[in-house]
Amino acid sequence: MPETRNFTQGKIFSPLIRFALPVLLALFLQAMYGAVDLLVVGQFGTAAGVSAVSTGSQIMQTLTIVIVGLSMGITILVGQRIGEKRFRDAGRAIGSGIALFAAIAAGLTVVMILAADSLAVLMRAPSEAAQGTVSYVQICSAGSIFIVAFNVIGSIFRGIGDSKMPLITVAIACVVNIGGDLLLVGALRMDVTGAAIATVAAQAVSVLLSLLIIRKRALPFSFSKKDIRFDRRLIGKIVKLGSPIALQDLLVSISFLVILAIVNALGLTASAGIGVAEKLCAFIMLVPSAYMQSMSAFVAQNIGANEPGRARKALLYGILSSLAAGVLIAYVSFFHGSALAAVFARDAAVISAAADYLRAYAIDCLLTSFLFCFMGYFNGCGKTFFVMVQGIASAFAVRIPISYFVSRIPGVSLFMIGLATPASSVVQIILCAGYFFWLAKRAGRPGPSVQRGAVPK
Repeated sequence: MPETRNFTQGKIFSPLIRFALPVLLALFLQAMYGAVDLLVVGQFGTAAGVSAVSTGSQIMQTLTIVIVGLSMGITILVGQRIGEKRFRDAGRAIGSGIALFAAIAAGLTVVMILAADSLAVLMRAPSEAAQGTVSYVQICSAGSIFIVAFNVIGSIFRGIGDSKMPLITVAIACVVNIGGDLLLVGALRMDVTGAAIATVAAQAVSVLLSLLIIRKRALPFSFSKKDIRFDRRLIGKIVKLGSPIALQDLLVSISFLVILAIVNALGLTASAGIGVAEKLCAFIMLVPSAYMQSMSAFVAQNIGANEPGRARKALLYGILSSLAAGVLIAYVSFFHGSALAAVFARDAAVISAAADYLRAYAIDCLLTSFLFCFMGYFNGCGKTFFVMVQGIASAFAVRIPISYFVSRIPGVSLFMIGLATPASSVVQIILCAGYFFWLAKRAGRPGPSVQRGAVPK
């Protein structure tokens, strides 16, 4: 039996932490999985290779972010159905989700391969790294089916309260990717092409082995191949819950791509520097990201069981414990950014540029302890439309404008450009806190609730 947790009874803090730890470890391995390409290319390749992998992986990360956001519809719907003890409906929701994402994967494969050249131009990849960027995107896009399956498996098991199966999935991918990079990039000197092939191979092996493991494990409800079908009602609910998250994540990710394009125009060193910094940021943001995903599953079950008070307490515990970790991470990022950047690059100028950008992200470490927990809470409540609105507003009204205007200052540092991110987080926290108390006032009690069995709008 998978380790399926019922979050609607008993203690709150310790079950939340126990659920979040495997999520955190899975996110760490996933960040390692994404960073290994850049690390190995940085040690065995050139600055042009680092820039190509940096830009190409950012494009593919944007695609992955959309898939993860949309698949949150499965996590929320399944979590609510389990909270309501409607286990058969949970199985049908998973089947419809699998059918939906299989169709999405097929479409993405064709679109991304054809659009690779245009995306490299749009990202203003330095001329030395342009062809490498195209190759990386095309090879990775050929494995879109595995990217999608990799993330859907995780969303399903988080929804049923099992955070260990996603950990197994990403651990397999991480090990295979490290081995592939060392062989193809380190030994065979295939540079960017080798890194892309290793990435696709790792996801393929991970998905296939994970499916073999899943076949031998029982689910807490009945599920068969007959459930894998296009049920318009269930797919509509998954899309309704997941599409605002996906759209918000897409547009927010695009805002970071715009910042990357702005920095790319400053030259190869700045481009490689921000690429290294962004890879490090994937690690820096691990704790708040883990809380956001865990909070969504925890809150969804309690909202389904009509226990909004437990959901609110989970939000408070999440913020406090995430902030405690955020203080330490912020200190290391602000004062020891050069040491962190040296892991991914050897060029002194690239290391200096990356460390400069990381000092701005150190400030954001403190702010995201509040922001990401709020976002996970609202996602679990089904308030995904608000999460989308606040994310898009801050990205396009704050982050991009500040980055652009600051970049026009002669001799501007990456630290100054990076300050756009914590500035947007401040705006988001204000919006989230205001929405939380507005819902509390409207409901006439200390926080929002949703009727049992309802799928919130």
